[in-house]
Amino acid sequence: MERTANQVTLDLVCSLYAEHADALRAAKDAQRAHRRAHPAMKTQLDDVEAEITYLLLRYLRPEKVVEIGSLHGWSTSWLLRALADNGTGRLTTVDLVGNATRTVPPALAKGRWEFRQGDARTLAGDWLSDVDYLFIDADHGARFARWYLSAVFPELDAAVSVHDVFHRATPLPFTEGAEVVRWLEKTQTPYFTAARARAKHAYARLTELRRELGVDAAVHPGRDNPMIYFRIHRSVDAGETAGGPELAPFR
Repeated sequence: MERTANQVTLDLVCSLYAEHADALRAAKDAQRAHRRAHPAMKTQLDDVEAEITYLLLRYLRPEKVVEIGSLHGWSTSWLLRALADNGTGRLTTVDLVGNATRTVPPALAKGRWEFRQGDARTLAGDWLSDVDYLFIDADHGARFARWYLSAVFPELDAAVSVHDVFHRATPLPFTEGAEVVRWLEKTQTPYFTAARARAKHAYARLTELRRELGVDAAVHPGRDNPMIYFRIHRSVDAGETAGGPELAPFR
């Protein structure tokens, strides 16, 4: 399938499922075992959004990934598993609480993970330099979104994932999701989602493809998959468009 569309597209995601089906199946088996080993762990990502995140990291091969918000480390382990399977890249996780340090498998963490405890808004900003992939799943209020939209995004040239945007077809007012969608529309930044409530066609197509490839065995019971994915460039601001380079690996 074609990979020439700007940003993240359904065709790109489908092609990555086909290309990495065996590796994804093994990653899901490992995540399933990880979840069984930590029954009290709150797992934030539904299967399709976790798989797409894994596949995009496999494709983009980022050297530096930053995660804002980890809770018990479920998303952290998915991110680290992709980096481990790539054989390159490091993850910096920022969170107010250190639960993830007690659940992330040491074999995944060793040599590729740094955890910084604190508020992302007040920590020293060196962790945001040269980021290739930014994963956001933290405070879902509008104020937090306005902070990173104004203070972080203008400095980035990176792929971005934001969780919990489309539990409904339209985000509720005064939420992070509403702020992010408004910014995407204002800057004309295209995005992709497989959220069942927002993108029924994409969700249905991926559900069928996963079944055909034999990678549909459940790891997590959630079915909302509210994550959104997009690519931003440092030149983008409130008056510019996000067009330009195609989505391509960082290395």
